[in-house]
Amino acid sequence: MIKATVNGARPFEITPAGDGPGHVECNGKQVDWSTTALPSGGFSILMDGKSLVAEVVKTDPDTKTITLQINQALYEVALQEPIDRLLASMGISEASSRKLNDIKAPMPGMVLKVLVTPGQAIKKGDPVLILEAMKMENVFKAAADAVVKEIRVAERTAVEKGEVLIVLE
Repeated sequence: MIKATVNGARPFEITPAGDGPGHVECNGKQVDWSTTALPSGGFSILMDGKSLVAEVVKTDPDTKTITLQINQALYEVALQEPIDRLLASMGISEASSRKLNDIKAPMPGMVLKVLVTPGQAIKKGDPVLILEAMKMENVFKAAADAVVKEIRVAERTAVEKGEVLIVLE
């Protein structure tokens, strides 16, 4: 059974029905549906005799959410599989079990500019450091939301491959 929560409302419980593909039960009620891919990249959905047009606007595999546009309305769908519920019942979530990685030098180079300060909150995608390596400037960005715990390098200093540049918490 998969739980699908739409726009933060109460979840739908979806289970396959024994009648083959296209037959599911949603909250205990049989639902018959089929989809067809459209040339535009969207999908035509026929569900219980109703026709809908859907387009996937955004997907986030880390949080298992999908944003859909269906007949001009946006819906954010969060999916929860059985393993997610099992881990949650044990007090473990995939997001909290991931260790936030410190920022390390992937190759020898020179730190051109440090763009953050200790204690600064950063968001996923924020630039944190510029490293010159092999005559190219490489902008390092935050892989996730974090707080800068420590900066271990200074601007205009050489670093070696694998050296920790910034510690995150």
